[in-house]
Amino acid sequence: MSGRRTPAPRALLAVPAGIAMVVGTDAGLTLLGVWAPVSTGRVGEAHGLLMVLGFVGTLIALERAVALGEAWGYAAPTSLGSGALLLLVPGADRLGHLLLVAGTATLCAVYVPLWRRQRDDAVLVSALGAVLALGSTVLVLGGAGVPLVLPWLAGFVVLTIAGERLELARLAMPAGAGTSLVLLGLAVTVGVPVATMWPVVGGSVLGMVLLLLVAWLVSYDVARRTLRGTGLPRFAAACMLAGQAWLAVAGGVLLVAGQPADGAAYDALVHAVFLGFTISMIMAHAPSILPAVTRVPLPYRTAMWAPWVLLQASLVLRLWGGDALGSDLAREVGGAGNAVALLLFFAVAGTSVVIGPAPRTARPAGRTPEVAR
Repeated sequence: MSGRRTPAPRALLAVPAGIAMVVGTDAGLTLLGVWAPVSTGRVGEAHGLLMVLGFVGTLIALERAVALGEAWGYAAPTSLGSGALLLLVPGADRLGHLLLVAGTATLCAVYVPLWRRQRDDAVLVSALGAVLALGSTVLVLGGAGVPLVLPWLAGFVVLTIAGERLELARLAMPAGAGTSLVLLGLAVTVGVPVATMWPVVGGSVLGMVLLLLVAWLVSYDVARRTLRGTGLPRFAAACMLAGQAWLAVAGGVLLVAGQPADGAAYDALVHAVFLGFTISMIMAHAPSILPAVTRVPLPYRTAMWAPWVLLQASLVLRLWGGDALGSDLAREVGGAGNAVALLLFFAVAGTSVVIGPAPRTARPAGRTPEVAR
């Protein structure tokens, strides 16, 4: 027997997330003004919501629903995935926005029994992120544009991932780490509406809080130690450290420029958070979280380094050469590299799932491995 596992039926709920990611990536290329497989201005307008709520949000909600273990919890990823895809249908925007509100509201509700089950700091921090996600969808339903709700969407992914890091690395952290993260999470939750109402001052305050959050991650996370390992631990550590660096870039942009509404600072902030931080963290966590959600293992492959290196290099080119130095060519080439890196990672991951775990090499009887000198 091959030992392959059959995917759990709930894995089908991740399909809309995959579609949102592919269409959202295409839309990003359209907005950037470079070649895109399908060029349409209408889809370009939905780029931000497709990527953050349709792609990342659906996956987060699915993982939380699995952790809850109750059928009603799956309404969150279902609503988020279908709502994001409805944004692509002419005349269905309003229904799509309503479903996004329903999905984020259900995600908030999922955290209530999770909190009651185990009054855990990690759950509380992630729940604060879900509250910000709900706020973003309510604002969009009321007619707000993505630039206005950017702090809410950023707060959602940042607090969710920070809570995930606390949950996964708790044993290596001191007793007070969870309490300090909760305080930082509360500061982010307060800072987001402040940045929305007073973009200059509030954005700078939010940037300072994000930098403090980065300092928390650098101080307490295990990535600095596991980077010296091999295989998956080293790859995951490199992804996490890169994500922390990009979150520091985002915090620095906010601290200096406030909450930007457009221009180079806006482009740098968006992609430092949602590509540099979020996608790097997804790369780090995918081999451990995907099996829990789908019941199908995602074996680590050395080839996973290729999209990671491309993502980091193309982001440096886009943010430094394009946004900081003002080169349109650097911004376009970097943006195209971002898209290729994202799609390449999921292509490598999918191939790794199909191939399955590498066979273990049997050790000859009576022999012991040589000690490295």
